[in-house]
Amino acid sequence: MTADPFVSVEGLSIDITNARGTIHAVRDVSFTVERGKTLCIVGESGSGKSITSLGLMGLLPATATRRATRLQVGGTDLMALGPRAMADVRGSRMAMIFQEPMTSLNPCLTIGEQMAEMLTRHRGASRKLAFENSALWLEKVGIPAALTRIDQFPHQLSGGLRQRVMIAMMLMCEPELIIADEPTTALDVSIQAQILHLLSSLQRELSMTMIFITHDLGVVSRIADDVAVMYGGQLVETAPTADLFARPQHPYTRGLIDCIPIPGKTKPGAHLGSIPGSIPSLMGAMEGCAFAPRCAAATAECRSGKLDLTRYSANQSVRCLNPIGVAQLSAATMEKTE
Repeated sequence: MTADPFVSVEGLSIDITNARGTIHAVRDVSFTVERGKTLCIVGESGSGKSITSLGLMGLLPATATRRATRLQVGGTDLMALGPRAMADVRGSRMAMIFQEPMTSLNPCLTIGEQMAEMLTRHRGASRKLAFENSALWLEKVGIPAALTRIDQFPHQLSGGLRQRVMIAMMLMCEPELIIADEPTTALDVSIQAQILHLLSSLQRELSMTMIFITHDLGVVSRIADDVAVMYGGQLVETAPTADLFARPQHPYTRGLIDCIPIPGKTKPGAHLGSIPGSIPSLMGAMEGCAFAPRCAAATAECRSGKLDLTRYSANQSVRCLNPIGVAQLSAATMEKTE
């Protein structure tokens, strides 16, 4: 944890109430991000990573309850902001790129109208200047024939172009923090690589801080400075990227890494690792380690009591009773796909 991080989240918990009861989607999550750095939050679907980012952005559904000891971005206490003040911060100081741009863009408005609104709303620009800047930003993110594109509707663009539009729209006010929630999942591999390169280049150019949500450790290895691994609504491991891949200390992290094919080493047709079982229910109280039912190294002690995220080394923390033993786990401890 840095002395003066740009993003500081401490004790964030999010509950969502529905007809079946209360879902404890995020449980006492804490992390920091240094200015200009990229933190990747990684985990399976349902681990709580996306709802964590929505909690930070103040975009939770009405049925959700958010609690936190600290929720700060650039020294601003987000917990103290009302709805109007938070709306001013979103788009101007912090912005979010969602997974599926087709559901994020308004199908009834042209690309230019949607982009121009960002500048008229947050920067007080005239409509003429806003449209001119919209075209410039479309060119900046690699969209050809920008003056034609601003008059088109979202359905007239490919998935890759729509995601570039979303990136341009979110960055044109030059926010200090960008949150990208699996922005490349719906794209093919070649377009995914282009979008990742574009995001990294713009981050460096604009000196932005980035939180990147993903389930893909291959993406993490390419763009992250630090990694936070989530499981069952909790952080189970945090570390600099190089340390996490070289010395994973939690069995869930180890299992995720074992599922990655390694170029030049994984032979065609070889079985990749898999993690047995499924993610836990987030309804009701959770005793012991959330990963214990799926862990080959779990003991009776793991299944009861409270486990805290504990500092394992100078830069690495883990929520595990036996991290030294975990470091020695191999892919053989995880089930192989048939």
